[in-house]
Amino acid sequence: MSSTRDRLDAATEHLDPPVAVVDLDAFDHNAADLLRRADGRPIRVASKSVRCRYLLERVLRRPGFAGVMSYALPEALWLTRAWTGTDLADTDILVAYPTVDHSALRALAADDAARARIAIMVDSVAHLDLVDAALGADHPELRVCLELDVSWRPLGRLHIGARRSPVFTPGQAATLAAAITARPGFRLVGVMGYEGQIAGMGDAPAGKPVLGAALQWMQRGSAKELVRRRAAAVRAVKAVCPLEFVNGGGTGSIEVTRADPSVTEIAAGSGLIGPGLFDGYRRFTPEPAVLFALPVVRRPTPGIATLFSGGYVASGPANRDRLPIPQFPQGLRLLTVEGAGEVQTPVTGAAAAGLRVGDRVWLRHAKAGELAERFTEYHLIGGGVEGRAVPTYRGEGHSFG
Repeated sequence: MSSTRDRLDAATEHLDPPVAVVDLDAFDHNAADLLRRADGRPIRVASKSVRCRYLLERVLRRPGFAGVMSYALPEALWLTRAWTGTDLADTDILVAYPTVDHSALRALAADDAARARIAIMVDSVAHLDLVDAALGADHPELRVCLELDVSWRPLGRLHIGARRSPVFTPGQAATLAAAITARPGFRLVGVMGYEGQIAGMGDAPAGKPVLGAALQWMQRGSAKELVRRRAAAVRAVKAVCPLEFVNGGGTGSIEVTRADPSVTEIAAGSGLIGPGLFDGYRRFTPEPAVLFALPVVRRPTPGIATLFSGGYVASGPANRDRLPIPQFPQGLRLLTVEGAGEVQTPVTGAAAAGLRVGDRVWLRHAKAGELAERFTEYHLIGGGVEGRAVPTYRGEGHSFG
């Protein structure tokens, strides 16, 4: 591990921290491992977990990756325009979340090329009504995808999973599909379901074997129920109209999702990056591909080194697992009473005593794409392009969140 730290330090010694890097060797390794796990099922890249056009383009040019799952319609429009006239011009983009952005909808309706490549998400007739209100009832045909709620409800009212679509049963899916196909200006092209209770929850949390066993039990039960219900829902929708794709999964559930014959493609993105939250999974171990360095600016005690800034806290429940993770040098941890702060982040542990003012500490973000909201560029190491810097979405002047 010290060799990894030395490599990071040497590659960025001419840069003043805070600085973020992408280890392209690790990134490419992770991409290959996602394909191995998908076992022939195409992977749609979840851009929310990347938020860097260079990295998206790099992985999309690998056989086995096909299409983008974007997180906002303005993002999808931007990517479509950016790739016009390139080898990625035919990339289709699924917007993973419903949009109520009237200006973006107007831009989509006015762009023939974008309408041919982009599908927006709906889970109710209310979404169709909003589009009609924004564009007029005579708007050009828009591609839409129906989102199925793939949470688990083992006791009826008990809900385990993300609160997303209200469409839970095959009957509800068929009813919405019929409403979409009967509505002028819309074409149903796909079904999507994100099993967050499997993909987004590590089943082997460090030091918590009882919780790990409970999570494994929950995920087995959820997967068994989901295969039956999703297949029935897809059959019900296909009885109404043909589909181009059925999307499922996430990096954490690829093995479960690929076993579902009703799914035609798998969504994944975080596995390319290897963030801290993915340390608690049994099925796979991605290599850390994106790290950031903070400088030591104070030594308040012999056992504590204080780093500049660092409050890059991940979204989700406000738990300690949303904080950055000190990676190098090994043997560091955050202080419980301070955590990671906007202007300073103290660290302690066995390695803290050896740190001097001006040294750098390498950390990993808890989630994959959110670090790109903090940095305007990523510095590349490895991959045959050592020393190059590429802009993040923020560096290109965009923040779609």
